[in-house]
Amino acid sequence: MVLIEAVSRGSGKTPGMVPWGSLLVICLMNIPSASPALSGDEEELLILPGDRVTSCPSRCVCTSEAMVDCSGVDLSSFPSNLSGNIQHLSLQNNQLEDIPNEGLSRLTKLKTLSLHNNKLLSRGLPDKAFESLQELEYLYLANNELTVTPRRLPNTLRIVDFAANRLTEIFTLTFGHKPKLRSVYLHNNNLTNAGLPKAMFSGSDKVNILILSNNNLTCVPENLPPLLMQLNLQNNRISKIPKGAFSNLKQLRELYLQCNNLSNAGIDSQTFSKMKGMEYLDLSSNNLVKIPEGLPPNIVILQLGKNRITSISKHSINRIRNLEYLLLQNNRITAGRIHKEAFGKLRKLHTLHIFNNPLRKVPASLPRRLRSLMLLHNSIEQIGMNDFVTTYYLTDLNLSYNKLYSVHIHRLAFRKLRQLERLDLSGNNLTLLPLGLPSSLEALKIQHGQINRLSAEVLLNMKALKELYLNHNKLTIGKIAPGTWREVPNLKLLDLGYNDLSYVPPDLPESLEYIYLQNNRISTITSDSFISVPNIKVIVLRSNRLTTAGVGKESFRGLKYLQVLDLTGNLEYISILLHSTAQGSSRAGSSTAETQRTTTSNQQSRETQRLPAVG
Repeated sequence: MVLIEAVSRGSGKTPGMVPWGSLLVICLMNIPSASPALSGDEEELLILPGDRVTSCPSRCVCTSEAMVDCSGVDLSSFPSNLSGNIQHLSLQNNQLEDIPNEGLSRLTKLKTLSLHNNKLLSRGLPDKAFESLQELEYLYLANNELTVTPRRLPNTLRIVDFAANRLTEIFTLTFGHKPKLRSVYLHNNNLTNAGLPKAMFSGSDKVNILILSNNNLTCVPENLPPLLMQLNLQNNRISKIPKGAFSNLKQLRELYLQCNNLSNAGIDSQTFSKMKGMEYLDLSSNNLVKIPEGLPPNIVILQLGKNRITSISKHSINRIRNLEYLLLQNNRITAGRIHKEAFGKLRKLHTLHIFNNPLRKVPASLPRRLRSLMLLHNSIEQIGMNDFVTTYYLTDLNLSYNKLYSVHIHRLAFRKLRQLERLDLSGNNLTLLPLGLPSSLEALKIQHGQINRLSAEVLLNMKALKELYLNHNKLTIGKIAPGTWREVPNLKLLDLGYNDLSYVPPDLPESLEYIYLQNNRISTITSDSFISVPNIKVIVLRSNRLTTAGVGKESFRGLKYLQVLDLTGNLEYISILLHSTAQGSSRAGSSTAETQRTTTSNQQSRETQRLPAVG
């Protein structure tokens, strides 16, 4: 699994390694504003257990002589009574506009200086202020109003954060000649290529994280540090990658170039070829018309969504032998322009997204080891007998919102998908559930369709099915064949909302825990309506045609696990007294034998908001 570093220095959060989970294109970094704080900057004497008496600015916390926390106390001026022995000083979330040279120069032992979320101007941050700080390792200046960086920072620095300022210029010795420097955060500024010196990282060869996203760069910067592992350049105006710009970045693992103006003309065939350590490459939201050539073989995740790509050639991705995730959504790819051997050598590829393209049929020769295939929002008109004949390992298949009709889905189309767990056919023109559904299915979605009939034959042997979503169709009670629910003995969630049901379907499976029947024509609830579902937890009957007279007094009796009963939006306000009788107890002889719960419309609405998501 590829690990992506969460960069949030500008927000005061500590970066950390988190698993890559949601494959979404992030084009903007939001930096929260400074938090409100108390006022006052007078001195006070603070005595802490185990510490000697020390002078500490008012409302600050001095846990020791080396650590002073004045964050969020509404300071408008730099504290004047700080000890020269301080090593860690926190002044974030205040109102500081300037840092006096004499105030900072005394703190010669300072290692950490946190000044983010203030109102610092460049003229209020004199270059000489940092000259005496020859032990400073961590400098945080994010979320201020700086337009240029200090000309010279201490050579001892390890992490520097200038995110979310108004920077237009950086000087050579701001980051240059810093042998210990590891991470530089410059996102959310106004930087252009003219504002970056060519020798920006000269003598700082060990920088491994550089964040330049959300600026005004038009070209990839030159002379990047050779040991970079993560480079963020998304949300700029980059249209060109100069020849050799990445040639020395052999250890780069993550490269973010999404949301730029890159075209194939701005990418040389050798641009990425020497980046042997690359595992994550994001080129989404650009102007590419084909997959760039010479992509390195060790890429695990390749993001190419939201471009203008029209085809996948035989050799465009076949050399990326470690590829696991290929994301091609929101392009212009047609099935006829995907070469039959385009995926032939990708033995590790398990996730393929080609949704929102103009595909009219399932692409031929899909990767054999696919586990997740997203083909939603295309124009696929039929599923042939052999469309999925080689994808034995599929567990998740999404064909929703295409142009499928029931008669155009072959009855043997899914015969080889013996590991399929989730199938989504919503938003098509299906009138019947397809025949030959895999018995391994755990969740089946056919929402927003034209389904008007259910039969036991279609659900035959579907013992693994736990969730069935059939909302927004045209089902009536008379078109649900007797015995249908016996074929799904482990069903836990059934969504039949927005159909044309006149009463609750009989003989529901005993395993059922959630049933959604909203927006039907149900007018009567009898004592037998839910007798077959003793384990039911949630019943949603809102927006039907129920009245107080139409709901029997014993309708919900004995449903001891029932937590939510939603009857809102019916013809009358209905208040139900729920009775749960304890087994083996005498009603007359035990005060705990019967519990009573009364639900109101408002309570039902609040509880329903916390239910499992349904269509």
